[in-house]
Amino acid sequence: MSATTMPAVLTARALLLDMDGTLVDSDAVVERIWRRWAERQGLDGDEVMRVVHGRQGHASMAVLLPGRPREENLADNARMLAEETADTDGVIEIPGAGAFLAALAGLPHALVTSADTGLATARMHAAGLALPAVRVTAESVGASKPDPEGFLKAAAELGVAPADCVVFEDSGAGIAAGRAAGMRVVGVGPRAVRHEPDVAVPDLTRVRVEAAADGTIRLHVG
Repeated sequence: MSATTMPAVLTARALLLDMDGTLVDSDAVVERIWRRWAERQGLDGDEVMRVVHGRQGHASMAVLLPGRPREENLADNARMLAEETADTDGVIEIPGAGAFLAALAGLPHALVTSADTGLATARMHAAGLALPAVRVTAESVGASKPDPEGFLKAAAELGVAPADCVVFEDSGAGIAAGRAAGMRVVGVGPRAVRHEPDVAVPDLTRVRVEAAADGTIRLHVG
């Protein structure tokens, strides 16, 4: 049985959810904007796309242009964020995301995204998804994924130990961040499978949430 269909039952006290590629399919926008950026920089578009998923923009730029000053990356990132926030053409929910979020109503969960608040709000609304009450966005952290800071902050805000959290992620950077935080990871979509999460699913239609009597969350995955 392949990793994308392997059934599993995970027990957690909180769920920490990435946005792009996990709840929201924003690949069309990301491709448009980052390939334009790659062309301006004289970089190979395919190589750029292998790097950018899951990271804050300036962190991706630091990987792709290691000699460029951080201040220039931050300024470039601010321009890119404005472009991305204004462009929601083709932004849709990952299959099952709406029902998945509805099932989490009243249960401890948080959005942990490399997007800033404006971009997260624009994309979640474009996809028709409600924003979780607890959100850790780019402004909330000093380090981008694959650093675990965002996930650890979300766990602390929810009052849940890292080992009792399950992360939902699609990218290599995000999966590495979840692991570094000491959390189990459910990979969502085709990118995730390549980075060996604890269990992987093609989309969120393959996840069922059950609230247990002892206050834990049982996830039926696969």
